[in-house]
Amino acid sequence: MLYPLLRPLLFKLDPETAHGLVFAGLDAATAIGATRLFAQHAIPAPIKLMGLEFPNRVGLAAGLDKNALHIDGLASFGFGFIECGTVTPNPQPGNPKPRMFRLPESEGLINRLGFNNDGVDRFLENAYRARYRGILGLNIGKNFDTPNERATTDYLTCLRTVYPRASYVTVNISSPNTEGLRDLQQNTALDLLLGSLKAEQARLAQKHGKHTPLVVKIAPDLTTAEIRRIARTLIAHNIDGVIATNSTVDRATVAGSPHADEAGGLSGRPLFKKSTAVLRILAKELDGAIPIIGVGGIMSGADAQAKIAAGATLVQIYTGLIYRGPELVAEIAQALADR
Repeated sequence: MLYPLLRPLLFKLDPETAHGLVFAGLDAATAIGATRLFAQHAIPAPIKLMGLEFPNRVGLAAGLDKNALHIDGLASFGFGFIECGTVTPNPQPGNPKPRMFRLPESEGLINRLGFNNDGVDRFLENAYRARYRGILGLNIGKNFDTPNERATTDYLTCLRTVYPRASYVTVNISSPNTEGLRDLQQNTALDLLLGSLKAEQARLAQKHGKHTPLVVKIAPDLTTAEIRRIARTLIAHNIDGVIATNSTVDRATVAGSPHADEAGGLSGRPLFKKSTAVLRILAKELDGAIPIIGVGGIMSGADAQAKIAAGATLVQIYTGLIYRGPELVAEIAQALADR
């Protein structure tokens, strides 16, 4: 693969600039059919979950393709599923730049992007334009200027819009980069939000003639008591799946590193132990009632195996892809197929 040769050059650029450059190249290669020259063959290790047939256990986490613009190019990497977003009802620019920072000595990344996206209507158009017909997760959130008392309206708007195209819909209530968003994980707020979304899911299933699973993405910065309470709430509302976890605001693992004090969510290797600990507690509390997608700091096939051992059924990557490149997808898929 070319990526190990390209990475030093890309890492000389601002992370967001490098991100745009890589996707411009991938889109160009996809348009002329050149992705077949570097495409990774999907490892055949099918598994059925949430009523869906996943070709293999490794997926792309939300955040890399926020506007669902690059689905076909990403599909060439051999993912078993792809998740796009987070999308909000209305377009928004996100937080001021610079807002992404690499921590290469620890293989970490800090971002405070803030749900920058082109809005749910454009997002859906892009998703329909893609030729990819594999499993596509669409990740929804609220606009930054929508108060939490009205957050449910934003989530319902997005759910109604993306429902027909999505294989599953992820409810993002755990990003640290939208002020107050994580408060939606608390007691009454979570109960009301999930109750409304499940009721709408039932109506949409009847309208569209298909059940699109609802998945909730939680934060790693939760106490054991909070994780257990959230698990009980997910079970009570018959949520279809849960993603553990989003990025962390904890800097203990990177203290003293350049950029460590930048605001935002920390992902990559420094997140691995914390996110896996949350996953393990969550899995014990759920006791098989709801499947878990493990994400956070997966940088190798062995890391992915550890997530499965802790209680996940599927895994997702994001920062690992930035540091390791597309070959990581095949490595993980093979490692999990061999289990």
